Amino acid sequence: MKPDVLVFEIGSTTTTVNAFMLGEHPRYMGQGMSPTTVDRGDVLLGLEAALADLEKRTGLGPSPLMLAASSAAGGLSMTVHGLVYDMTARAAKEAALGAGAVVKFVTAGDMTEYDLKELKRIDPKIILLAGGVDYGEKGTAVRNAERLARSGVTAPVVYAGNIAARAEVADIFERAGIKFYLVDNVYPRVDELVVEPARRIIQDVFEEHIVRAPGMDKLRSMVKGTVMPTPGAVMEACKLLHPVLGDLLCFDVGGATTDVHSVADGSPDIQAILESPEPFAKRTVEGDLGIHRNAANVYSLVKDRAERDLGFDPSPYLENLKVIPETPEEIAFIKYLAAQACKTAMARHAGVLKFLYGPSGKQTMASGKDLTSVHTIIGTGGPLTRLPGTEEILMDLVGRGPGRELYPKDAVILIDRNYIMAACGVLSRQFPEEARKILMDGLEARN
Repeated sequence: MKPDVLVFEIGSTTTTVNAFMLGEHPRYMGQGMSPTTVDRGDVLLGLEAALADLEKRTGLGPSPLMLAASSAAGGLSMTVHGLVYDMTARAAKEAALGAGAVVKFVTAGDMTEYDLKELKRIDPKIILLAGGVDYGEKGTAVRNAERLARSGVTAPVVYAGNIAARAEVADIFERAGIKFYLVDNVYPRVDELVVEPARRIIQDVFEEHIVRAPGMDKLRSMVKGTVMPTPGAVMEACKLLHPVLGDLLCFDVGGATTDVHSVADGSPDIQAILESPEPFAKRTVEGDLGIHRNAANVYSLVKDRAERDLGFDPSPYLENLKVIPETPEEIAFIKYLAAQACKTAMARHAGVLKFLYGPSGKQTMASGKDLTSVHTIIGTGGPLTRLPGTEEILMDLVGRGPGRELYPKDAVILIDRNYIMAACGVLSRQFPEEARKILMDGLEARN
């Protein structure tokens, strides 16, 4: 039997193949899995193993339509450069993260020689240049473009700044032979964010320039359409669910990172006292909170109490941490690390209340993303979808802000039991209604 479509997801540690039927009754049909094989010099080895696993589990063969997402090339690394951090630099960063990028470096104002040296050390896959509201200050963006052109960097540049500087910026990069893209300003007016155009072009640039993991060129020839960054695909799935579920939050715990996606308008009361605007769809990526490649980082946050909490010494398991835990101790340790990763990532993603004191007395302000209107929290990623009892990890975050954090007050916990959030995000590019139905059918309430 042939499925209508296969969606490949080439992750940092695991490769999955998801099979779907479309038509009048779209449905998820099954999944094959295998370790990702970047370290063996060809990601297609892992993909072939996942396809074989799919056939073994379900009897499903190849499909005439294949789509894909990937984070196997080490992620979509970017640097972001704007005018004022709390305005254009932060807006540009939001656009980059929402597209699935890992932001390695942010500068505000005129770039210094040190900034350029750091930029070359990082060697980003894409550079995002912004700066100034439309028809406002444009000198900084032009000077930074000139510095980038002279620096010797070869990464493509996305310009999302003051439209009055577009012609000069374009001329600078064209003369330098640097590939560049012009999109709408991410901060066109004070208190207004416009991040979607930049997000879309960043994902397009990912497809054109970034798919560099060994064997990825062969994968590109197999699939139809773009190879999406996996985090960007998860964000697409979250936005797809918002019309049905309302304001929502999604935790994606992986081997290399823990990503938090929120799609929320926030409460009117908090919006009225917000210091600066936040994007409707926001993503934060915590590159130090993966529970395999970065497990030691997570463990360092809890090592003083881990043995007491778990009832056994987990340090021997840290040295040989399995992608798929088997023993009760391994399962308990992975869940413990996942819980700490989610707790830390939540504190970094959520906004806070701030109290200012002046001549008129105390004034309450809000900073960051307001999650108080969120009533649905979704768990995805291997640990949250494959291990038992993970709903407790997410429920423990509800209403539990340490102080002034703008956490959800009450929420239903849904687990992506088939581990298809990213796959459905990819599917939604061509089949949005079918992807929404399949994803809704696969969300399991566990509280």
